[in-house]
Amino acid sequence: MLTTEVHPAQVAGLFYPAEPGPLNTLIAQARNGARAEGGVAPKVVVAPHAGIVYSGAVAATAFGPWARRAEPPRRIVIVGPAHRVAFRGLAVHPATRWRTPLGEAPVAPAVHAELARVRGVSVNPRPFAGEHSLEMHLIMLQAMLPAPFEIVPILVGDADPRDVAEALRVVWGGPETAVAVSSDLSHFLDRRAAETIDADTARRIETLDAASLEGRRACGYLPLKGALAIAAECDMRASSLHLATSADVGADASRVVGYGAFALEYAASAQLQDADREILLSACLAGLQEAVRNGGKPPAPGPNGKSPALSCLRATFITLTERGRLRGCIGSPAPRRPLIDDAIVNTAQAGFADPRFPPLKESELAELRLDVSILSHPRPVPAQSESELVNALEPDRDGLVLGAGKRRALFLPSVWRQLPDSRAFVRHLIAKAGFETAEWPEGLEAKRFRVESFGAPLRQVETREIAAATNGAAPALH
Repeated sequence: MLTTEVHPAQVAGLFYPAEPGPLNTLIAQARNGARAEGGVAPKVVVAPHAGIVYSGAVAATAFGPWARRAEPPRRIVIVGPAHRVAFRGLAVHPATRWRTPLGEAPVAPAVHAELARVRGVSVNPRPFAGEHSLEMHLIMLQAMLPAPFEIVPILVGDADPRDVAEALRVVWGGPETAVAVSSDLSHFLDRRAAETIDADTARRIETLDAASLEGRRACGYLPLKGALAIAAECDMRASSLHLATSADVGADASRVVGYGAFALEYAASAQLQDADREILLSACLAGLQEAVRNGGKPPAPGPNGKSPALSCLRATFITLTERGRLRGCIGSPAPRRPLIDDAIVNTAQAGFADPRFPPLKESELAELRLDVSILSHPRPVPAQSESELVNALEPDRDGLVLGAGKRRALFLPSVWRQLPDSRAFVRHLIAKAGFETAEWPEGLEAKRFRVESFGAPLRQVETREIAAATNGAAPALH
């Protein structure tokens, strides 16, 4: 149970200045070093917990979207690993408030009480002695968020990731609640090795691959596993925002610690900024023009200095239409390349590899429209019959993948415009996969997904490219 106790700062003067003035100055400098996050709207962020001079800019990148929200979160769940005291399960502290040099943050009493009843959770102050993983997030949030907030601090020891996930389900809340996962990445490798393994870890986080995370990749891998399990259940999109190492601020390059900022947002509402959409469409047009000149071969991926949103692993489908009629549609059912590379390759494939159509001719480009669909991670639909699947679908919103054995077929949500009846939608997809529609195919698996879709006629994209090249005013893309 909560007491009237205040939990004092544990690492003030060690990981950060103990006086408010110097601390605020240091955090302001960290915020100046933060990167643009591409307009994400995260429910969950992953941020490091090292000393501010080392990882502050990366943490500021992670927390920046919350600071800029019109209505900042009123409750922050902070979940991180224990470093000082070994224990089993998860721990919550009995204190009603946590104090740092920047003030006191109240603990959410009702949520704390509910959390204390979860399997594997104990009310135990002992593991919090000298611990920094939660406190480092708290001071950054106190400095960055424009309004007061309450906290739900959770310390993770030797815990089952399923218990972490269950604790997060209990505290998940609505728009008023946000979740901060505290974790550094690789530890004490040389700089090149650290950057390699951290980039690979970032790709695993982007694909919600919780099972592959372990301690050599992230000290907070258990909190991360729990958060990614919930993200998969809730159909969330994960984005890498900022990767760095301690060597970037002058530490010994032969023995570094890696840091990463990540954002997890609901796929149903996630969307690229207009500027990124413009860049992506222009890149697809340029790739298609090159493919026309090279007999359908897509351009080789080049160095990507674009925004984080275009560099994340994403699955895309590209649809080409000519005067309202389909001219080609090909895509990736699962993420395997950075978004911008995947879209460029699939654009060329839609023009030259769709077996339903002849190869694209240069004379057709002026009449084409290009639409990009960015797929969320497919989630299983537990249906054992056609009726169960039909009743589970949301028309106009759900994309669907059906398959058994080596047979697979996919419909984008846009297909609902041609097949608005749910039963017809399902039966046509079963037939597309090569099965008989008279009865439910044995072993058939169904997965649903959502998409972010946008596009434009290619002549408009080219006009905007010319306008940008001549410093003309390009119209906004809607």
